[in-house]
Amino acid sequence: MADDILIVDDERDIRSLISMTLEDEGYSTLLASNANEARNVLLKQPLKLAILDIWMRDSDMDGIELLEWVKSIYPDLPVLMISGHGTIETAVQAIQLGAYDFLEKPFKETRLLLMVERALNNARLAQENTELRARVEHDVNAELVGNSLTMRLIRQSVEKVAPTLSRVLIDGPSGSGKELLARAIHNQSNRSSERFVVANCARLANEHVDSELFGAENLQSHRRVVGLFEQAHRGTLYFDEICDLPLETQGKIVRAVNEQRFRRVGGNAEVLVDVRVVSASSRNLPSEISEGRLREDLYYRLGVVPLSMPSLADRREDVPLLAKYFNNQLAKRIGVQPIKLSDEILTALQDYDWPGNVRQIHNVIETLLIMAPNDRKQPLGLDLLPAEIKNVSRRGNNYYNEHLMGLPLRDAREKFEKEYLETQLHRFNQSISQMATFVGMERSALHRKMKLLDIRTDLQEEGKGT
Repeated sequence: MADDILIVDDERDIRSLISMTLEDEGYSTLLASNANEARNVLLKQPLKLAILDIWMRDSDMDGIELLEWVKSIYPDLPVLMISGHGTIETAVQAIQLGAYDFLEKPFKETRLLLMVERALNNARLAQENTELRARVEHDVNAELVGNSLTMRLIRQSVEKVAPTLSRVLIDGPSGSGKELLARAIHNQSNRSSERFVVANCARLANEHVDSELFGAENLQSHRRVVGLFEQAHRGTLYFDEICDLPLETQGKIVRAVNEQRFRRVGGNAEVLVDVRVVSASSRNLPSEISEGRLREDLYYRLGVVPLSMPSLADRREDVPLLAKYFNNQLAKRIGVQPIKLSDEILTALQDYDWPGNVRQIHNVIETLLIMAPNDRKQPLGLDLLPAEIKNVSRRGNNYYNEHLMGLPLRDAREKFEKEYLETQLHRFNQSISQMATFVGMERSALHRKMKLLDIRTDLQEEGKGT
C-alpha cells in the first residue's frame, strides 16, 4: 500500500514539485497551502508522514506552531520541516518539538527521498518495537500448533482468507486461541506490515466506549483522542468478545465497517479509514441475537467468513505437541532450561478435558517449568501436576487396581483391551487411522478387534438408532 504523505507549503510550485517527486516513487500525497487546510486534512484521515514549511503566508499558524499541533494529536507521526529561510536555531527548535529532521530549500530530489524513506522506516521500527513489547504474552502463542485434522483445515482456511479483504468472525470457547487465529490471518495478509489493533470489548468502559473506538476531539482547543479505528488504519482491528459492546455502539460499528468512515465524538468531519475487521466471540451468537445482546445486522456484516476454533478436548492428539511447544518457548522466555516431559505426564495431559483450553495448558507448563527441580535431566513425574489433572490419571489407575486384579487372566485381558482401546479412541477424537498408528495395528485388524470387543465409534452410535 502507498504511504499517504501530507505536503504543506504556501508556494504552489514547491508543493507540486515535492508531490510529483514522491508520487514518482510510489507514494500518495495530499496537499495544503496553509495550516488550516493542513488541519482539515489531518482531521479527516490518518497519514504516514507530514512535510511542513516553516514560513507560510496567509496562515493562522507558522510551521513550528503547526508542528506542535500535529504532535499534540499524532505524537508518533513523523514530520519533516522545510524552509528557505531557516537558521540553526529554527532547526534545533523544530527537532526539540519532535520533528524528525530539517531540510533547507532548495534541496535535491535524492536528499528529499532519502529523508522521507528514513523517516518512514524509523516510524515503522518504533511502531514494531512498541507492539512487540505489548505482545510479550502472545509471543509463545506465535503459531497455530497442531497436526489434528481440525488444525490442518484451519491453517488451510487461513491461507485462503488472509489475502482477501473479507471480514472474519471467529467462534470458539474461551482460551481456545481465537486471537491467535486472528493474528495469523493478519500476519499472512498484505496488511502484515501495518498494525494489528485489539479492541477488548469487555474492558472498554461503557461511558467512554465510543471515544475509545472512534476517537474524540475538541474543536476549540484542537485536541483529539485517536480511536482504535484510526490506530488500525491500513491494518487489522480485532474485536474480542463482540457481544460485550453496547447495542448503540454496535449500530455505529455497522456503519463504520460498511462505509469505512465515521465521526469522532464531538467532531463534525467524516474520518476515512481503511480497516480490516476480524471479530470473535465465545458465546452462541444466534442466541445472543435472539436475546437482544447482538445486533443481527452487525452479525451479518462481521460474519462474511465464519471460522471456528475447537476446544482442546476436541483435538486431544495436539496436546503433546502443545505441551512440548510451550515447554521450549516458555523456557526461553522465563530463562530456565526446558523440562523433560515423561510419557506418563503426556498421557495424563492428553486424558484431561482442559476446560480452560490452550490458555490453561500454557499456564500448566509454565508452572511446571518454574516448580521443577533444578536438575532437568530426569523426566518429571505426575507429582508436580495440578491436582485436577493428577486425579484423572489416578482414577484410571485405581480402577485397574481394584477391578482387574480380581478377574481371571482372560477376562482381565479382555477388559483391559476394551478399556485401553476406548481410551485411545477418545484420545484421538474417533480417528481410527491415528489410533491404529499409535497402538501399532493395521487399520483392518484394529476394526476387527473393536468389533470383537463391541467398541463403537461416535458415528456408529449415532446410526444405531436410525
